[in-house]
Amino acid sequence: MASRQPAQRAIRSSGAAPRGGVFRFFIEVFAELRRTTWPSRQEATRLSILVIVVAAFFGVFLGAIDYGFGRLAEFLIGA
Repeated sequence: MASRQPAQRAIRSSGAAPRGGVFRFFIEVFAELRRTTWPSRQEATRLSILVIVVAAFFGVFLGAIDYGFGRLAEFLIGA
């Protein structure tokens, strides 16, 4: 049988994190979340409203284009 030592060295030297288990994963996740810069409540509200408005605009825009092409197809088919 071949030894696994060279493969493990290759993984560690390639920059991949060594196995540490689920517990270590969650510790690193929480550490990363503490370093995150979170938006203020006012900024989060303003950006959420902006996303909703833009999504509604494009929904109406694409709906109008779909309706127009549907009417054009009915006209060309003669239904």
